Amino acid sequence: MGNIGPKYAIIVAGGSGMRMGGAVAKQYQKIGDLPVLMHTLKRFYAYDPEMKILLVLPEKDFSYWGELCSAYSFAIPHTLVRGGRSRYGSVSNGLSGIGAPDGLVAIHDGVRPFVSPEVIRESFAMAAIKGSAVPAVALKDSIREVWDADHSEYRERHRYRLIQTPQTFQLAKIRAAFAVGERDFFTDDATVYENMGWKVHLIPGNLENIKLTTPEDLDYADFLISRSQNRI
Repeated sequence: MGNIGPKYAIIVAGGSGMRMGGAVAKQYQKIGDLPVLMHTLKRFYAYDPEMKILLVLPEKDFSYWGELCSAYSFAIPHTLVRGGRSRYGSVSNGLSGIGAPDGLVAIHDGVRPFVSPEVIRESFAMAAIKGSAVPAVALKDSIREVWDADHSEYRERHRYRLIQTPQTFQLAKIRAAFAVGERDFFTDDATVYENMGWKVHLIPGNLENIKLTTPEDLDYADFLISRSQNRI
């Protein structure tokens, strides 16, 4: 195994959460006994309490987040970073917030609070060796490629994967990749990295690691939390 070195996590939560509805953005909505983001940060802190965690939020939300941390006595150490105009900009700001030149960095969606410890562990281990580690899960349903309402074509689902986060990289390489500038075809951090001609290495993800986007996702999240509490 390669030398893992210093580890960092950039938790990106700059979205407005319009599809979720509700009075507050999805990252602040409560599941179980805590807001979504707190569950997410707890996952990374539990893996390594020494890891530096950078939380990227809209600057206008800084005071509100502080109020939430006080209300819930949330004391996991983390550094707030101002979000950008796009996810790309938010990740760029997060990378700029890391002062060290080397190490490993996991970039994770703040509204994925159910990433497993095994995925976090394997992402750092693989990135240390290969330069990148991106969790992926197989498709369950049949898929078709659609051109318009009257034209679609079957595709072999075993050739495709659903991509999750954290997407973990050697810090120097992903920093160099982001220095190129934003492109329209960048859909995630892996495509930014791949744009440099570097290979993206996939690792197994966990099915529970969904991105909370709709009210139905919150219902599922409450179920997952209640199930885990019942196992204790």
